[in-house]
Amino acid sequence: MAELTLSRHVSGPSNAVPGLLLALAIAVASLGLSSLPQVTALGLGALTLAILFGMIIGNTFYAQLSTHCHPGVQFAKQYLLRLGIILYGFRLTFQQIADVGLSGVLIDVLTLSSTFLLACCLGRRVFGLDRDTVWLIGAGSSICGAAAILATEPVIKAEPSKVAVAIATVVIFGTLAIFIYPLLYPLVSAVWPAVSLTEWGVFTGSTMHEVAQVVAAGHAVSPETENAAVIAKMLRVMMLAPFLLLLSARIRSTASANGAATGKMTFPWFALIFIGVALFNSLHLLPPSVVSGINQLDNLLLAMAMAALGLTTHASALKRAGLKPLLMGLLLFIWLIVGGGTINLTIQHLLS
Repeated sequence: MAELTLSRHVSGPSNAVPGLLLALAIAVASLGLSSLPQVTALGLGALTLAILFGMIIGNTFYAQLSTHCHPGVQFAKQYLLRLGIILYGFRLTFQQIADVGLSGVLIDVLTLSSTFLLACCLGRRVFGLDRDTVWLIGAGSSICGAAAILATEPVIKAEPSKVAVAIATVVIFGTLAIFIYPLLYPLVSAVWPAVSLTEWGVFTGSTMHEVAQVVAAGHAVSPETENAAVIAKMLRVMMLAPFLLLLSARIRSTASANGAATGKMTFPWFALIFIGVALFNSLHLLPPSVVSGINQLDNLLLAMAMAALGLTTHASALKRAGLKPLLMGLLLFIWLIVGGGTINLTIQHLLS
């Protein structure tokens, strides 16, 4: 089906132009606004703004444009998204793993796995949510916010409304974390004076949702905290690829156990390419200026994908989702602070 859809876009590229131009306009506006100091201080990145603007337009006058724009919007949501995730690998190097050390790796692995497993337990057994919503919120909370949700969507083939609900949870609680984490540090350091600024940075990077939010919260404490937070966060981002591979394997095994056909199951090849790009970037073969240009292009592609997602998300679908996803997101947020903090203290104590 995906191949047929792509062939339609390729055979008639002019059909995709209006929708791509609309997504591009929203993305450019979001990138411009996100660069303003006032917006940066709030930790609102271009991806968050793009989906917000997309939803506003999608629920107002987009109905009159959808006939002409739908092919391009769908193309942005599917194929530009995958390309954006692949190019995200140019933000990472395997040297970053060495920088955070074994303790940082263990902290990230334990925090990610415990948060996602808790999401599965809470979502299905406590709140009775559907599998896709649970997995999307779990991925966003445990890995890297909206980017993880967008990367998970093509693997599980989730509906746009469920993706939007999941993104809303990580945006709300990730934004709250920007203000809560800097206020927590003086309290925590008073109780545990041995917690250094660098260790607080690892805690910040291993438990907060979005990269932009991590930067804002770390910067509010100290430069040492910000640097350690970004490194820990980017290591967590690097775990997105193996997470998607494991998730895809889980879907295939479940389908096989239920007697369903597995031939059409989506394998996240873009996740493997993502790892390859990160490996290539670790060799530092490209000049920094070229890598910077690629990252700017990647920001644009991901913002266009988010804009397309917003354009196809209707407020009525979000209203039907109710409070349960937000309550689940809240409990995961509390776990990231309390449980993630416990994991950080335990690992740092054992390996110190």
